[in-house]
Amino acid sequence: MKALIVVAAAALAFPVYAQQKSDTKTDTTLPNAQERAQNRDKVATEADKAKDALPSAEERAKNRETVSSGAAGAALTTKVKTALASDAGLKTMTNIDVDSKDGVVTLKGKVDSAELKKKAGDVAKKVSGVKSVKNELKVEKKS
Repeated sequence: MKALIVVAAAALAFPVYAQQKSDTKTDTTLPNAQERAQNRDKVATEADKAKDALPSAEERAKNRETVSSGAAGAALTTKVKTALASDAGLKTMTNIDVDSKDGVVTLKGKVDSAELKKKAGDVAKKVSGVKSVKNELKVEKKS
């Protein structure tokens, strides 16, 4: 990746070589030693700037953790939703929202009875990967 950035920085600086003087004639002479040295310095400066823009190893590790924890949370949410949907008493409960982060599952929504609220919490606790359950379901009897 660093090599690609160095090559890109060099490509930006090299058009200086290709510039031609706009007199009546086209100048086909090569740059002299001083011009080549200036161009090398420009390329080195651009390469250093490009290196500084790259994330450090620590930053890359944090990014990987963030992405993997988000994916793990989504997978855990799916497992809990599947467990709730496959439970006979909760199969028809479509208004239970499930969120998870770091193994903590939060259940939100409305259920018809305290028994269904407890059952939903128990089902969620049994799913592998669940550390704890925040059961924020509200009991509202249908009229």
